[in-house]
Amino acid sequence: MKIFPVPSKLKLSQIIYTVLLSTAGALLALLALGTIYAVVRPAGAGPLFRLGKDTAAVVLPQAQTGETRVFSGLGRLRIPLINSSTLILSIAFPYSADDAAFAEELAAKIGDFRAIATGYFSALPAENIIQFDEDTAKQELLRRLNENLRLGRISELYFSDFMIID
Repeated sequence: MKIFPVPSKLKLSQIIYTVLLSTAGALLALLALGTIYAVVRPAGAGPLFRLGKDTAAVVLPQAQTGETRVFSGLGRLRIPLINSSTLILSIAFPYSADDAAFAEELAAKIGDFRAIATGYFSALPAENIIQFDEDTAKQELLRRLNENLRLGRISELYFSDFMIID
């Protein structure tokens, strides 16, 4: 029986095929072992290793249950009134620090809240500004602000820096 020599191109492709097949087999074995380890590992176990900085040393502040913060993001409003006076007013209100989605909605709607407050006060007749009823204004503003909110409600308003300049 005569043995013919194998051309080098065929030998090279067999080597590449063998290397790729062994690499795929090793990856499948590693994947299977990792899956088995994840199933057997306890639920509360920490990470096996960390890359980069040690994040265990960095503790982020978290809101405690029931903590209340005051939203004063509207700033000081300068509202032109009908009788050519200017009303200077700051509006604030409490909200739950636990509700991150509501806090984001409040921050996103600052422009809308300013427009609502400006529209309300600038439309008041001159005699209503002289004999101002704070409770009525708070209730009406509260109603208008809450109509604009989707993720929560404002329960109370605080007015500060309430001045009318002629």
